[in-house]
Amino acid sequence: MLRSRTLPLPAYILVIVVLAVLFVIDVAAPPRADAAERGTGFGTWAPISAYGWHGSMLIDGVHTYCITPGAPAPTGPSSDHGISGSAAGLSSQQLAGINLLVSAYGQTDDPVQAAAVAWAVKAIANREETLHAFGYRGDSLAGAIHWTMSALAPQHDLAVQERAVAYYDEAVRAAQNAVDASGSLAFSTDPADHRTGTVRVDATSAATGTVTLVNAVFATTGTPTLEGATAGTTYAIRTVQPEPGRAYTVSGTGRLTAGLPAAVRHYTTPGGQQTAGPAGVVPFDIAGADAAPRVPPFSPSIATQVPARETAPGPYIDQVTFAAEDGSWPRAEDRSYLPVTARAVVYRTDTEPVPNSEVPEDATVAGTLQVTTDPVLGPTTAYTVTSPWEMTAPGFYTAVWSVSGADQITAVAAHTGPEFVWAERFGEPSQVAVVAPPAVEPTPAPTPAVTTPGPVAADVAPSPPPAALAATGIDVAAVRTPLAIAIGLVSIGVAIVASRRPRFGARLTIR
Repeated sequence: MLRSRTLPLPAYILVIVVLAVLFVIDVAAPPRADAAERGTGFGTWAPISAYGWHGSMLIDGVHTYCITPGAPAPTGPSSDHGISGSAAGLSSQQLAGINLLVSAYGQTDDPVQAAAVAWAVKAIANREETLHAFGYRGDSLAGAIHWTMSALAPQHDLAVQERAVAYYDEAVRAAQNAVDASGSLAFSTDPADHRTGTVRVDATSAATGTVTLVNAVFATTGTPTLEGATAGTTYAIRTVQPEPGRAYTVSGTGRLTAGLPAAVRHYTTPGGQQTAGPAGVVPFDIAGADAAPRVPPFSPSIATQVPARETAPGPYIDQVTFAAEDGSWPRAEDRSYLPVTARAVVYRTDTEPVPNSEVPEDATVAGTLQVTTDPVLGPTTAYTVTSPWEMTAPGFYTAVWSVSGADQITAVAAHTGPEFVWAERFGEPSQVAVVAPPAVEPTPAPTPAVTTPGPVAADVAPSPPPAALAATGIDVAAVRTPLAIAIGLVSIGVAIVASRRPRFGARLTIR
């Protein structure tokens, strides 16, 4: 009978530790490529040899070239580090020149061309080390190549010299103008109209790609995305406001390619050379935004109306209605209306104001008024303003309202501008309130006294003629004498009639 056997506890722990170490090594190790193979060129494919290897090394079918002169040839397994803009600690200019050579000339089966590229690449990476690696003591790249190639491949010595020097010079010239594959978008705003402006593609020379705008479109196409955008070009744009009355920012992103960037495909081989393969066309991203938010202009105005023209002494009352004369009413982040403040001076005059005239010199200031809009209601309602002072003196009271950018909060002043002023003209009929003077009670006429006529003394002056008679032009003295005669005649007649009446108690005789 077979008996199952178990490992002691220490053995289990040892197995687990070993597996963990292997896992860490496998995960942490850089990505591996196939071992480098001899490519195209001249010399001995070995880590160390009398004349070295001058040409390309094939890694995964790609021709790569040494960038660390004097190190052993990379005959062992290599690690692929991908596209690098800092391979072997080289500068952008050095990497740009090397990428040009390995991309434009290095992918070849011509041993002369491959050898010339190898010499030029190493000279760009480290000229001094390249010239003297095989014992040459001079300072000429052509001389260093002749020193080695005249013994290794004399029939190709001159051709390798000429091409290597030409490649080196071309790469140095190109590297002087090389920049990193990077860039940005630069926006400008038309000072006269926040809705227009430009975007410029600031990026690596000859870079092209796609740019997409946010809150704007390209003026030529009317769309937010432009294909084929090129570095150094400025494009006109038109903005699309996300919300009326709100400040906004135009931004954009892009993805460009710059041809041959300042980078290489970087490979390393333990104990051997670092090599560079072509980086190809490397895309890169760019972005940008307005330096400051675009603020839509806003010009507020107001309409005013006193409730009644004729009024008793008391407070001055006015109804004020706000409106956006230009632009949209500005709003806060929570979409509430930003508050706008208006002020007024109330003048008193003794005469009716002339509409749209200047304030007369004899006008006096009766008081001031102020109103600020509500964040919820904004310009959607009329505001009733009652003065804290009263109209006491009779006269014509006229309010003159104004809205000034200097009186507004910062968020509103950004829309109006600090110099903005809207002012009402003096004498608007809708703004005139009239306080009449108090009514005057009439004085009653005195009652004339009744007198008994009597003799007129000789020394008493005659009374003035009654007004009615005086108005007729008749002489009162001329009227008095006939009146006295008439009164006398009437008296005689009465006496005669009385003498002929029968007396009481007398006998009547009939004949």
